[in-house]
Order: sequence, then structure tokens, then C-alpha cells
Amino acid sequence: MLDYAEYIKIFIGLLAIVNPLGVVPIFISMTATDSNNQRRKTANSVAVGVLVILIIVLFFGELVLQFFGISIDSFRVGGGILVLLMAISMLHAKTSQLQQTDEEANESIQMESVAIVPLAMPLLAGPGAISTVILAVHKSEGLAHHGMIGLGVVLLSLIIWGALRLSPFIASHISATGINIFTRIMGLILAAIAVEFIANGMKGLFPALA
Repeated sequence: MLDYAEYIKIFIGLLAIVNPLGVVPIFISMTATDSNNQRRKTANSVAVGVLVILIIVLFFGELVLQFFGISIDSFRVGGGILVLLMAISMLHAKTSQLQQTDEEANESIQMESVAIVPLAMPLLAGPGAISTVILAVHKSEGLAHHGMIGLGVVLLSLIIWGALRLSPFIASHISATGINIFTRIMGLILAAIAVEFIANGMKGLFPALA
């Protein structure tokens, strides 16, 4: 197992990538015509969807890398670049095109249910979150290590659930500027984490750099 400070760092990184507060305006827009009961059900489905997706990645993500013959150091560099691009987008207070294109956004509005696609995936449990979980798993071994990361995923899902359930209150009390400021702060934290991913991957690929 890692020390608790490292697990807190992993959790903060996941929280920054997922950015539940940033998805609140999108959630409100996509559920504008729903009743309060339907909106609650959608919020429940989104939280459960994120939990299931990230737990599957937690236990089977490494098998996917092995299947494609990808080394963890290569994945660190690739995942770090992906997360860095998302961070740059967040610093400009925009939804990254790596998460959802304009065409996907327009199409999703026409769907009867938006809980799993696009809210749970790819807006919340997108490539950045999936990469972060896979990289976190490789920092240590053992069931306890997986359990700590799994606990972080559960806590993250609860935060998402709470943010979406309180979305009308948040939208009425926090301006778009406030949400953008929060998004930029999360983007800055995320950029630092991404640089660390890339640096560790480069050290593994090119030992002379260490």
C-alpha cells in the first residue's frame, strides 16, 4: 500500500478530472424538460454508471493494456498528455473535445435518457478518469491498494450524486463565473498531475533521464 497522502492525491486528481460541479449546467440543460422525480432518477443513474465504469477499469484495465501489448510507461506518457490537454481546456473554462464533440452533444439532447451516455461516459468517466485509475493501480500492488482506490471511486460517485441532486440549488446560488473559476482551479491542479505522469513515464522509457 501507499501512504494515505498518496491516496488523497489520487482522489484529488480524479476529482479534478471528473469536475462534478462543471457538469451541473450540462445536466440541467439535458434534463430541463424532466420532472423532479425523473431528474432524481437520472442523477442516481449517472452516479451508479460512473461507479460501475471506474470499478471495471480498476480491476480489468491492466488486462486491456496487456492485451494490446502496451507498457505502463508508454501509457503514463500517453495518459499524461491526454490529461494535460484536458487541463488546458479546463484552464480556458471549456468542455474538452476529448470528452465530447459538438456533434455528440447535439445528438445526446435528442435522447430519451442521457444518464449513461453522455453524462456518465464520456463527460464524467471519460478517457482522463480512466487513464488516472489505471495509472493509480500500477503505483502499488495488493488487495488493500485496490480497495483504497475503490473507496476513492465510491466517494467520487457520492460527490457526483450529491452535486447532481443539488444541481438546481447550485445553479441558482453559483454564477457561471463561479463555476468557471472552480473549473480553472481544478485545471491547474490537473496540469501539475499530468506533468508528473509524463515525467514518470519518460523516466521509465528512458532510464538515463532518471
